[in-house]
Amino acid sequence: MTDASIPQLEPAAGDPHTPGQAAPSVSSAAPPRCPTRTRLYQAGTLAGEGFPAEEIRDLLAAREDAVVWLDLLDPDEADLGIVTLEFGLHPLAVEDAVHDHQRPKLDRYRSHLFANMYAVTFDAGTGELTTGEISVFITPRALITVRKSDFDIDTLIARWDTAIPDVTAGGVGFLVYGLLDAVVDGHYRAVEELDDAIDELEDALFEARPVIDIRRRGFELRKSLVQLRRVVVPMREVVGRMLRNDWKTTLVAEPLEPYYQDVYDHVVRAAEAVETARELINSVLETNLNEQSNELNEITKKLAAWAAIIAVPTAVTGWYGQNVPYPGFSQQWGFIMSTAVIVLLAGGLYLVLRRSGWL
Repeated sequence: MTDASIPQLEPAAGDPHTPGQAAPSVSSAAPPRCPTRTRLYQAGTLAGEGFPAEEIRDLLAAREDAVVWLDLLDPDEADLGIVTLEFGLHPLAVEDAVHDHQRPKLDRYRSHLFANMYAVTFDAGTGELTTGEISVFITPRALITVRKSDFDIDTLIARWDTAIPDVTAGGVGFLVYGLLDAVVDGHYRAVEELDDAIDELEDALFEARPVIDIRRRGFELRKSLVQLRRVVVPMREVVGRMLRNDWKTTLVAEPLEPYYQDVYDHVVRAAEAVETARELINSVLETNLNEQSNELNEITKKLAAWAAIIAVPTAVTGWYGQNVPYPGFSQQWGFIMSTAVIVLLAGGLYLVLRRSGWL
């Protein structure tokens, strides 16, 4: 194959997310029927994109220093057949890539690495966290991403296109770095948005008439934090294992090491921020519960105080209602005296309770 046969930087015919016509593939299997995207890099420079997946083998054979990116959106095992044999993907890794809800992890196989991670977005209006699972096959000359749901892939491509030459020369490691950086930045952005939502909840906690249901909102945010923690905390191990010596020789070249270390620092910060936010939301919910208990105690005190005040005239009238003569019985001055006793005793009790803070 000559250089002229390699797709250049021109718009691909049709939608790049739409598979092309059926043709012989690199593994003698049918091409993927799922939406695909492809890119070819040579010496850190974008050399082609939008080409059919079945041409990957010939493109890599034509240029020894080229690396390729293949993206598959929600494929099944048949769709992955085009790359399974060509790149020697392990059946267990392929199975993990097809099935949903795998935990974030990094596995090493004979011919490749397999990573699983989650991109996240947070809706501040509803307090809902949306996760998108991404499975990644990393070979010496190819990065294969398998997306279980839609992910802002254009943002990832923009990161690759704006990278400095020292980074782009890193081959597949450069592509992996861009993906990790985009995913981890999404994690940290979601944590910050959740933290802002918790701050708003704290401000509403001591308002006389909060405009939001603090308890409902608090449980929504806590649920999102639990989901976020499940995908953020394991990423420390994923990125950390890439930085260990046994992985560097095949993935992290020396120029890329500071960038991977920067991603690892962001992962640690995001994980710590999740733990802090988790403690904070629990504190807000506990404080709200304590405030409700305090309000209930105040209401109980007031009811008890008023009951004590009402008991005074009840006792006096009950006493005078006995079948025994009392001072002023059947006399106008007796009624006036009993009324004055009731008023004085009730008023005195009110003042005492008021001074004690019960009313």
